[in-house]
Amino acid sequence: MERGILQKRKRFNTAGLCIPKYHYMADVRDKVNRIIEEYVDQDEYFTISRARQYGKTTILYLLQEELKDRCVVLSISFEGKEEYFTSLQNFAEGLNISFYKTLRKAHPRLAEIFREEICRTLAMEVLGDRITALCGQAGKPVILMIDEVDKAADNQVFLTFLGMLRERYLRRRVGGDATFDSVVLAGVHDIKNLKMKIRPEEGQNYNSPWNISADFDVDMGLSVTEIESMLREYEEDTHTGMDVLQIAGGLFEYTNGYPFLVSSLCKLMDEKNLPWDKNGLRTAVKELLKANNTLFDDVIKNIRNHPEFSDLAEQIVLRGAQVAFEIRNPTIQQGVMYGILKEEDGRTAVSNVLFETLIINYFVSVRSTYALTSSGYVEKSQYVRDGVLDMERVLRRFSAFMKAEYRDEDGTFIENHGRLLFLSFLRPIINGTGHYAVEPQTRKNNRMDIQVFYGNQEIVVELKVWRGEMYERSGYDQLVRYLEARGVEKGYMLSFCDNQKKPRDDQTFLHGGHEICEVIIAYRDA
Repeated sequence: MERGILQKRKRFNTAGLCIPKYHYMADVRDKVNRIIEEYVDQDEYFTISRARQYGKTTILYLLQEELKDRCVVLSISFEGKEEYFTSLQNFAEGLNISFYKTLRKAHPRLAEIFREEICRTLAMEVLGDRITALCGQAGKPVILMIDEVDKAADNQVFLTFLGMLRERYLRRRVGGDATFDSVVLAGVHDIKNLKMKIRPEEGQNYNSPWNISADFDVDMGLSVTEIESMLREYEEDTHTGMDVLQIAGGLFEYTNGYPFLVSSLCKLMDEKNLPWDKNGLRTAVKELLKANNTLFDDVIKNIRNHPEFSDLAEQIVLRGAQVAFEIRNPTIQQGVMYGILKEEDGRTAVSNVLFETLIINYFVSVRSTYALTSSGYVEKSQYVRDGVLDMERVLRRFSAFMKAEYRDEDGTFIENHGRLLFLSFLRPIINGTGHYAVEPQTRKNNRMDIQVFYGNQEIVVELKVWRGEMYERSGYDQLVRYLEARGVEKGYMLSFCDNQKKPRDDQTFLHGGHEICEVIIAYRDA
């Protein structure tokens, strides 16, 4: 259908609230309805505690739109409200003003309850009485939603307000004063963490006034089906001819449904006119990893500022450590809270491929060695001919580099850092044209599969520690299965071996219908 001259096409949005009228959005109606049915309709008080740029503000907006006809919804945000928290008087008066402004248009009669200023010593008590009056006169459920509660993280006055809500919630349960039917808070930190930040001298004190809240377990990430709904709407407007299900699956594979990352990749493909196919998506991934954004900055900031978290991340992404997932571990809890870590089959893993690649790139950048960066081994022209990356030559030259520069007597350095050294060697060769990603499912049992994308090439390289001939043969089978899953004909295997001599020469051979090029580095070989 022809669009009018003044009717602009929707856009993919990565800056704040997404509105269906203006933005391409995943269809999350099922998610919104579940929140309403399981929490709001059950009169629950709860917190939507998720990482930054995870769609919390948009979910609150969609909840408000869905509820506004049958409830009185007070939807406010603490963004830019720092002055509220200087005293109980200011906090009560600030909320009083916010409630008045929120009600004025849709419920002018109820707004009158909050018209007058609160100029009394017991300001919080007065505010509580006005909330009781509101809920008693509304004639329908009254829902309070507060976004950006992290802005209150270091303020005792907010805990006092939560304590008031808790007291009135408990009194209502035994037939006392009317109060909010449901309260929804949204932020990165949960209220227990707010308590810890306010009184760090008390240690890890979990005695929060928000202990009345229900556990919120709705997955806020986007599923493949939800991503697909967004792409179908875009396809109806643009007619790119994309395979919607394939691209939705690819977006999920890179992002694990992290809303900001999904929208960022789509925005890049749209605005840079990239083809909506696997190659276009790979280019968008490469561009996104090169760009600065606040989410990536936060990930790196957490690694740089917290040594324990940095060590945990390095153990997982570079050494394949199998770290049991225990949410009570403060370091793991921090990673989960910021959306960087997740639980996977009982172990701790990085939450998505993009974050994992970002973290690896950071370690590669800050820990590249002088011998590597100053040598001639990484001259790009040696490895690329007519736009084609010669991975076999890359591996053989890396082997020569290791023998010349990193002969290691006890093996501990190579055992722990061989993967980092290879990625440090590879990155300047493919920089600008290609990128790499680590396949999370294979980083265990001393092996790591790396997908290298260079132009239209997809190259699979398995890095592993030599454990003998029998283990090596099983490694070939594993590599072949992965090649088949990726639809790639040839694979590469790089083995770090602590023998004095190589167990055998490097070789290229057929195995399971696929060609495998194997290079072995005996790092004690003189």
